[in-house]
Amino acid sequence: MARFIDIHPENPQARNVEQAVEIIRSGGLIAYPTDSGYALGAQIGSADALTRIRSIRDLDDKHHFTLVCHDFAQLGHVVQVDNAVFRAVKAATPGPYTFILPATREVPKRLLQAKKRTVGVRIPDHVVTQALVTALGEPLLSSTLILPGETDPMTTAWEIAEALDGRIEAVVDAGDEVVGRPTTVVDLSDGHAQVLREGAGDVGPFQ
Repeated sequence: MARFIDIHPENPQARNVEQAVEIIRSGGLIAYPTDSGYALGAQIGSADALTRIRSIRDLDDKHHFTLVCHDFAQLGHVVQVDNAVFRAVKAATPGPYTFILPATREVPKRLLQAKKRTVGVRIPDHVVTQALVTALGEPLLSSTLILPGETDPMTTAWEIAEALDGRIEAVVDAGDEVVGRPTTVVDLSDGHAQVLREGAGDVGPFQ
């Protein structure tokens, strides 16, 4: 059974946050709450964790993985952002959006969408997620925890632990109700907004 790590939803305990981060740093895979359901999280450099995310979610090489960032300084290290894109992303974050943008050389090739050399990025509006990314000190490799055949992300810690028994190392339980809608995904890689998935974020500004 995956380990449970309880983290306060408003005042995350540094010791408990560090427990989750140490699992990530050691190449482990965790499930953690965000502002748009649970997600799978791992270290950018962990090829094994990436393989396990692909297996759990049954993903092909067309899938865009997401790098969860603490702020724009982090985001700017992993994707290329011109002035127009900066304004669009800035106006919508933090929040339940994932933006597809050209990756920088800082991002391992295995994380990139096969043809476009792009990657997803987001800055979530969630205290626990922000605490994890801040403590990690680098963007968190992430993928919304939507199981094959489902359309909505998982929202309950104990159900995740049961469903993914033996496939992840830990589940972060923040005790609060998690919104069961995935992020809105907006492709800005060619300078024009294209909504690829309508989710928790308002699509109005990108239509």
